[in-house]
Amino acid sequence: MTDPQSSSAQNSTIDWQRIQRDPDFETLVKRKVKFIVPATCFFLCYYMALPILVGFWPKVMEEPVFGKVNWAYLFALSQFVMTWVMCWLYVRAAKNWDRMNAALLAKYNH
Repeated sequence: MTDPQSSSAQNSTIDWQRIQRDPDFETLVKRKVKFIVPATCFFLCYYMALPILVGFWPKVMEEPVFGKVNWAYLFALSQFVMTWVMCWLYVRAAKNWDRMNAALLAKYNH
């Protein structure tokens, strides 16, 4: 297995410890954490809500909303929508992180 630090000529020209101490890098990390931690918590809570609701309040979840579609099916389908929305939000945020990352690396490339 090769060392990732020596596998690229670009890696040998960048002082990673200096970048890590850069205030712009700290800002980048803080922005990522500010999005990723709450998004992950929301996703896990939303995902776990269905089995919890079905387990503790089965009569409520069995109630039809329209036709034969009940609250459990509606909630399960909403998880697909929520996943796509979360994906879109992540991609949108990641584009900003990529710009910040490129600007940071440009400061240290020769």
